[in-house]
Amino acid sequence: MRADWTSFIAEDARALTASEIRDLLKVAERPEVISFAGGVPDATLFPLSEFRAVYAELMADEAAGRSALQYSISEGLPDLRSWIADDMAGDGAKRSIDNILITNGAQQGLDLLARLLLSPGTQLIVEKPSYLGAMQAFACRSPAYVGVGMDAEGPLLAEMEAAFQGGARLAYLQPDFQNPTGLRYSLQRRRDVLALAQRYGALLIEDAAYCKLSYDGAALPSLLALDGEGADSADAGTVIQLGTFSKTLVPAMRIGWLTAPRPLIDRMVLMMQASNLHVSTVNQAVALRAAKKAFPGHLGTVRRVYRAKRDAMVSALTDFMPGNVTFTRPEGGMYVWLTLPEGFDARALLEQALEAEKVAFVPGQAFFCDKSGTNTCRLSFSAGSPERIRDGIERLANLIRRVHNQVGEAA
Repeated sequence: MRADWTSFIAEDARALTASEIRDLLKVAERPEVISFAGGVPDATLFPLSEFRAVYAELMADEAAGRSALQYSISEGLPDLRSWIADDMAGDGAKRSIDNILITNGAQQGLDLLARLLLSPGTQLIVEKPSYLGAMQAFACRSPAYVGVGMDAEGPLLAEMEAAFQGGARLAYLQPDFQNPTGLRYSLQRRRDVLALAQRYGALLIEDAAYCKLSYDGAALPSLLALDGEGADSADAGTVIQLGTFSKTLVPAMRIGWLTAPRPLIDRMVLMMQASNLHVSTVNQAVALRAAKKAFPGHLGTVRRVYRAKRDAMVSALTDFMPGNVTFTRPEGGMYVWLTLPEGFDARALLEQALEAEKVAFVPGQAFFCDKSGTNTCRLSFSAGSPERIRDGIERLANLIRRVHNQVGEAA
């Protein structure tokens, strides 16, 4: 008798579904396709010379090299955590290295938090729309999503308070250049959201993956920094923050971190020990040395190049898109959010865009916990050249016009 392998799959694992973005990347990698799909960094910006030097220096130092190739502590290398703590302090968030856990990218931090804080049916507040990768990480715990709408300044406070009044005590938020919309919370909205969470005794998970990619406007304090104002203990607080080198240095190192009160860190250290023991020691050592060499000069280059790409996309959208299509004008990050006329199906549009125009994007519905947003799209500007971005937007705009005219004729 042959085993039915599917019957062995646990209920939690059955909740996992394929990422539309990952599937799209397979198609978008074809050279003839202009892709606005994957939110991947521009590989031409990776600081190769610094990494060559770092690897050579590390392995030339016998003691350091042998240490980097050995097992390490689950919390992460103390020197790396110290660098991260100093960097956060420069942005106004004062935390000890004891409040920092190194993770295998920020995505592992999301997985750890899901396993630590969520049980089936736990109410979890998420933005509408929200980061698809986070909802995938949370899905295996079967939370009860409570979607909160957004305006240009951040989450709608009335909806957030209603969620807290309904019993929710946990929220996942992206205050800086949100994936997928590119929006950034205003300073007042940050203060108001934090005040609401503190009033109801709730926890906020702040995803700060894009906070360093600011191109316009004044720097704004993170929720973590605001949470520390007047606090008398770093082991108390309302905000858990996720950070990463993937968007600012290189993604392949898979170096992320999680900042939380020590009691939560202690629990997650035990979870790390039961899963992957610790993040690659050599990757941590290399990332630390590369960050010391590359920042802030490298970050300045990244911001300058991405600002030009952002400008190219916004300019092309302004020049080519029909008047009944709206879009965000992000001050940072990697994304522009497109809203099509009512009645448009972005999934169907994508099929036509790939076939007729060789253009790829991500349909927006995947980013909504309630599967709304069928007429929305996420466009990423990070990987393409300004010239290719403009070409792709013109092709997409022409297609939208054709589809809109066909719908009008059919009506």
